[in-house]
This record gives sequence, C-alpha cells and structure tokens, in this order.
Amino acid sequence: MEEVVLEAFRSRFTIFFFSFAAGFVLLAVVLELLRCMPWWCSCPVCEAYVTKSWAARFDNLCDWYAHLLRESPTRTIHIHVLRNTVTANPDNVEHMLRARFDNYPKGKPFSAILGDLLGRGIFNVDGDPWRFQRKMASAELGSTAVRFFASCIVTAEVRERLLPLFDAACAGCAVLDLQDVFRRFAFDNMCKISFGLDPGCLELSLPVSEFAAAFDKASMLSAWRATFTMPILWRVKRLLNRGSERELRDAIRLVNRLAKELIRQRRKLGFSSNHDLLSRFMACVDDEKYLRDITISFLLAGRDTVASALTSFFLLLSRHPDVHSAMRDEIDRVVGRGAATASYDHLRDLHYVHAAIHESMRLYPPVQFDSKFCLDDDVLPDGTFVGRGTRVTYHAYAMGRLEELWGNDCHEFRPQRWLRNGTFAPECPYKYPVFQGGLRVCLGKEMALMEMKTVIVAVVRQFDVDMDVQAAWPPKFAPGLTASLKAGLPVRIRRKACTEFDMCPTRI
Repeated sequence: MEEVVLEAFRSRFTIFFFSFAAGFVLLAVVLELLRCMPWWCSCPVCEAYVTKSWAARFDNLCDWYAHLLRESPTRTIHIHVLRNTVTANPDNVEHMLRARFDNYPKGKPFSAILGDLLGRGIFNVDGDPWRFQRKMASAELGSTAVRFFASCIVTAEVRERLLPLFDAACAGCAVLDLQDVFRRFAFDNMCKISFGLDPGCLELSLPVSEFAAAFDKASMLSAWRATFTMPILWRVKRLLNRGSERELRDAIRLVNRLAKELIRQRRKLGFSSNHDLLSRFMACVDDEKYLRDITISFLLAGRDTVASALTSFFLLLSRHPDVHSAMRDEIDRVVGRGAATASYDHLRDLHYVHAAIHESMRLYPPVQFDSKFCLDDDVLPDGTFVGRGTRVTYHAYAMGRLEELWGNDCHEFRPQRWLRNGTFAPECPYKYPVFQGGLRVCLGKEMALMEMKTVIVAVVRQFDVDMDVQAAWPPKFAPGLTASLKAGLPVRIRRKACTEFDMCPTRI
C-alpha cells in the first residue's frame, strides 16, 4: 500500500517538475521574443520612459523631452518602445510639413487612437475627407467679413460676460479659476461664431460645465492611449469596457449628447440662409455621425487652444510686471483711455501685445507636440533614417527652449525679441510651429489671435490679476490633446485703480 502511494507521489511530482520546467522554458522563450519586439528596449531613454524614472528630475514629460532634445547633437531622439522619432530640428519640421508632406499624413494609427472622440473630423483624417473639410472651413474662417463679424461677437462677450464676471469677483474678493473661465469664454465664442448658436439656448439635461468636464476627460484619456508601449492593451480594455476605456466611453457619450444638441438646435433654427461653419457643412452633408465628428473637432480647436494660450499668458504676465506695464502703455496710446475694449482696427496696431502673445506661446504652446506617420522609408535632413510606419513627432515646446533658435535667453519671457523697430516681425513657421505650417497651417490662426488680443487688452487695462506664483510655478500640466494646468489657475481680481489700502485683505 505504501509503495502504491509513494509511486503515485513520484508520478505526480515528476509531472509537476516537468510542467514547471516546460513553463519556465516557455516563459524564457516568450520574454526573448518580446525583447525582439519594437515595444521592448533596454536603452536608457526607453527604460526611463517605461519606468517613469524621468519624473524624479522633471515636473512634466514635455520638460524631459526638451532636455533630451537639447542634449542630442541632431536635436532628434528615438523612443523605441513607442516606435517614435521626436525632433526639434526646424529643417526636419519643414521636411515633414512641406517638402515631403504626402509622406507624413496623420496615419491610421493616429486615427485609431483619437477615432472614438474625433471620428472623421478634420484633425483625424487625411486625403479627400481632410481636403473637403479644410476647403469648407477655409471659406468660412478666411473671409475678412467673417473675421470682422467674429470680432464683434468676441467684443460683445468680453463686455457683457467676461468683464462683469471680473467686476463681481473683484467686489466679492472671490477666487476664480482663470483656466476654467477662459474655457467657458472660448466655448461660448466658438458656439456663436462657428455654429451660430448661443450656448444659453441649448436644451441640455445637465449643466454645460458637466459636458465641458466630459470633454476634458475624453481629451485626456484619448491622449493617454498614445503613451501605451503596447497598443493592444488599450484595445483589449476597450473591447472589455474596463478601466480608463470605460471612463472614456462614458465621457464620449456625454460629448455626443452635446454635439447632437448643437446640431438639433441648428436644424431647428434653420441653416439654409446662415453662413456659420456648421450651417455650411449641414447644407452639403446628410450624415449625422459625420456632422457630429466635424462639430467635436472644431469645438476642440476653438475652445481648448485659445483657453490654454490665455491661461499661460496670464501665468507668465504675473511674473513679469515690466511686460504688464509696457502693454498698458501701448494700449493707452493706441486705444485711448476711454474705451473698455479695443476696436478691430486698433487690434492690428498693438504690436507689443501681439509680440507678447507670440512669446508666451513660444514658451507654452497650446499644442506641445504634433505627430505624423511615415508612409515610406525616408531620411530626414539631419541624416536620421525613418522607417515606414514610424511615428514622427515635432516638439514645439522643446523648440522654444533651444539656444541656437532663440539665443541664450531662450528661457526668458521677452516680447521684444519679436519686434523690429517697434513693429512685429514674424518668425519662420518651421522654427515656430505653434500654428503648424505648410498645407496644414492653422486656418483659425488670425481669429484665435484676435480673440486673445481682445481679452488681454480688456483685462490688462482694467484689472490686476493676483495669484500665488510660488504655488503656480513651475506649471504642472495634465495629460491631454492640448496643454492644461493640472490644478487650474486660481486667482483674485482687483481693479487697476485700487490702491494698496483698497485691496481685499484676503488677497493671495
């Protein structure tokens, strides 16, 4: 009996031992195969990316990238685990955006990452769909008459909503999140200019702020997909509706409701005789899903980028009272002391203000980087080989911090670097790709600059914006398609005319 038990034990132990050995060998083989895959790399850069050890030295991922690009002799680096070539070389940027434009489309991998949020919108497509949407948008945004019309809307929003809000905050010594204020302001303007609708007229089941929060979350989680070294992971999570992918799906569901209501209201009011952007598309597109994609894409462009640029501008301005003073002097000289806002013609003569906005976006571009995918094997002007299917990214945030491009004071906020004899002098778009360049140059550039200048002139000449600079600096960014501050930008507002004795006692 004992021999039978012992034999059974030996048999089971032998099976267990050989199973364990076979499993160990299989695991070793799998690991070796994984090491040969593009998402496995033991170089210091990839190791730091995967383990996030870069966070011990840098507040933001973009600051780490900027450091790596400064250290690279060609100003180009490789993140092998992402199969991503990142560059801050202007010659490479021009090569991608102009010289070999057809070889560097957005690409299917990028479209997959943002497909659930942006669908077939202009920022997520190539070829004929992109050309169609760009042509329609160009006709709307490129017209001088439309720009003047947009200027009137923005000026009215500043006078009737933004300045009264600042007055109320000043009187009540209230704390405002300036980032949130500018997002709401930009959303209202976008709805009126591009969709011909006042957000106050929308029949929504939830407050607009909840839809805005869903929009922010959808943007953040969509961008997070691009950080996965193994894209199959987020695809499996989406298939199983788990974790971040479940959150993304819920957020997009709210975003879709907002877009659907915008389209419904535009149909209800009629669109055949209107000339806003949404009406133009509705007149020739009979596909609700496609209209939804177009609407979401233009909301993203018009709301998030302008709000990001304004937030960073006032953050920088709080640290540079000399720039603040110089702007007020120019505004008083050009606009005069009586008007609350600047006219459309006055805005064009505010060269120092224009320079200050460009300088702010040099240091803190609303879109910190932009990626394309290489269709066929190529060699960049700096000699870097780019294989087919490689993601190629130009990093505008890092480019604004290169001494060879901007001098040894590149980290300083100096608007005068943009002036020649007191007149604004633009830089090459491939050295300053904040608005992209080539065939994909931003169509809304002039309208966005007009909107920012209108806000800045009205606020700077009438108010002082106080913030806890120590708490807000250095800025820490939240992940997303556009740059946004993790903790917002809490501020207190006081009237310019206030004396030291008139200030709120709880001033930051």
